[in-house]
Amino acid sequence: MKKTIFLSVIIGSLLFCFCRSAQKVEPVSYSDSLTVQQVIDRFNKRIDERHLKDTVGSWSAIVFVGNEVVSLKTFGKADNEKGIDAGGATVYRIGSISKTFTAYLMMLLVQDGIIGLDEPVVKYLPEMKLLGSEITFRQLASHTGGLAREPGLSGAADGPIGDWENKVLNSIPTTDVMFSPGAKFSYSNIGYGILGLALSRAAHKPFMEMMEDSVFKPLHMDSSFYVIPAGWEGRVAVGYHRGAMGKASGEVARKECAGRGYKVPNGVIYTTAGDLARFVMAQYGDFGRLAGRYREMMQTIQTPGDGKYGYGFGLNVLVW
Repeated sequence: MKKTIFLSVIIGSLLFCFCRSAQKVEPVSYSDSLTVQQVIDRFNKRIDERHLKDTVGSWSAIVFVGNEVVSLKTFGKADNEKGIDAGGATVYRIGSISKTFTAYLMMLLVQDGIIGLDEPVVKYLPEMKLLGSEITFRQLASHTGGLAREPGLSGAADGPIGDWENKVLNSIPTTDVMFSPGAKFSYSNIGYGILGLALSRAAHKPFMEMMEDSVFKPLHMDSSFYVIPAGWEGRVAVGYHRGAMGKASGEVARKECAGRGYKVPNGVIYTTAGDLARFVMAQYGDFGRLAGRYREMMQTIQTPGDGKYGYGFGLNVLVW
């Protein structure tokens, strides 16, 4: 039986306090004759080479086969100033990977019959009438709702996490509608902010509480959260932003970690490489409550095109 190897990588490098890097890691090419360990060794060697070129920040990488973790390796410092090495327990903010979690939660609500993918969001969020009454859950989750990437509200992406719902509601009147819903793909952060609030309204339960009860706990993601718990501050990797003069600083990251305004459903989750691996495992096997047909729907292209590459629900999809 052919085994598929999935790589879960968290990178805390030159941007903010989440897990994206300014550098691109090229895929490791290998033949079927290579062993899993040889693939892992090549993968880790590639990351190590990249890190040696720029030693600011850290990388954490997990390799798993099926539901079994076969490698966990970390590179660099979780905190350069304090000289703290990254490790398996290092926590990162994962930025827009948070959208995949929101889409997964949406599919749980579809599975439970609480919402329908093609129901208009305005049914649960009447404030959406300002943007039109036809935009559906399917369209928001696939970035085909026609909404601008960001709202026009000043300070929309700033502010305490407890005020995120108000930031979404105040952002709606300032959000441009760029095209008719379903016409094409256009990445929208505010679209996912609206999606998260609509899910909460439909289920009559706070969004973050739903994520904790329906996703984090069932998948045993014990180091995942939206708000850093007291006593965990020392485990969170410092994010670095390289300014105009080329100097890396953690100030932008610290400001963003204090609050991202409306961006709770689309950019605020903190987690570890191990927890993220558990979530990815849940996309490809019976490791969680979401049934296979709904996982398959997440991984099915929802955007117009040739059907070879596009966007599903919270996931880029490549068909080959």
